[in-house]
Amino acid sequence: MAGVFASTLRPAILAASRTKGLRRAAERLPVTSNVVHRFVPGETIDSVLDSVAVLRDSRRYVSIDYLGEDVTDVDDATATVQAYLALLDALDGRAAGDGVRPLEVSVKLSALGQALDRDGKKIALDNARTVCERAQQVGAGVTVDAEDHRSTDSTLSISGDLRVDFPWLGTVLQAYLHRTLDDCRELATVGARVRLCKGAYDEPASVAYRDPAEVTDSYLRCLQVLMAGSGYPMVASHDPQVIDAVPAMARESGRGVGDFEYQMLYGIRDDEQRRLADAGNHVRVYVPYGTQWYGYFMRRLAERPANLTFFLRALAERSGR
Repeated sequence: MAGVFASTLRPAILAASRTKGLRRAAERLPVTSNVVHRFVPGETIDSVLDSVAVLRDSRRYVSIDYLGEDVTDVDDATATVQAYLALLDALDGRAAGDGVRPLEVSVKLSALGQALDRDGKKIALDNARTVCERAQQVGAGVTVDAEDHRSTDSTLSISGDLRVDFPWLGTVLQAYLHRTLDDCRELATVGARVRLCKGAYDEPASVAYRDPAEVTDSYLRCLQVLMAGSGYPMVASHDPQVIDAVPAMARESGRGVGDFEYQMLYGIRDDEQRRLADAGNHVRVYVPYGTQWYGYFMRRLAERPANLTFFLRALAERSGR
């Protein structure tokens, strides 16, 4: 089943995530919105803050993502910035904490104007700086998400510029890209906060590992580099093989439980999140919200057979009523 999922179903689902007609059809299905709430708690700031409160009560940290990407209009990029500023204002007074910031926002640079034909990189940098400035005022953090491999150089360049003024900024690297081991070495040397994930886009074999076992091997090699470096590794994975390998890596690198963190997605392996947090580990949950949920939701279905099974079971239950 795993081989069929990786070779056939996953690419098909990721292709569907980019199809506007399928998106419109999915958004009209009542069952879709019910199932989506497993992964996306709501479309408003109030709805996401309710979920944040529950997570914080269980001693988990939170990274909030206002959903949206691939903005091609300056006004839309500005609207995204305003949405983040409103979110950060709502977090003011909730984000206090010593050391690691318990609340942060995750931003996609393509939603801030990176893909604009004219001055996209500069616009995205200026917009991201505005978000970072407000986050610093309210005591929250910011992590810059990774996207399609074609944007990696620009994303890392912008992140590096931002770290000059905001050294606490987080950067995401995707372990399935061939280049990522070298990127890990560079960021580990400068002491950056790095969220290491496997990768959720359908990348070609010329730039990315496509076999699941090879992706896991790359992840563990990259994580070893980050653990041995001077930065703050963020282990973004639900894979038991990865999670089981972390304690030994941390011990070998002389890291205590406060020197790295686990990260998982909202709605996935909640029991494991609680187990790790109850054991005294830093555990951060990635919580998305907003109306632009379709692409995010489809990538979640493409990540794990269990997610797709959950969705199909919900569809069957709905149609059987």
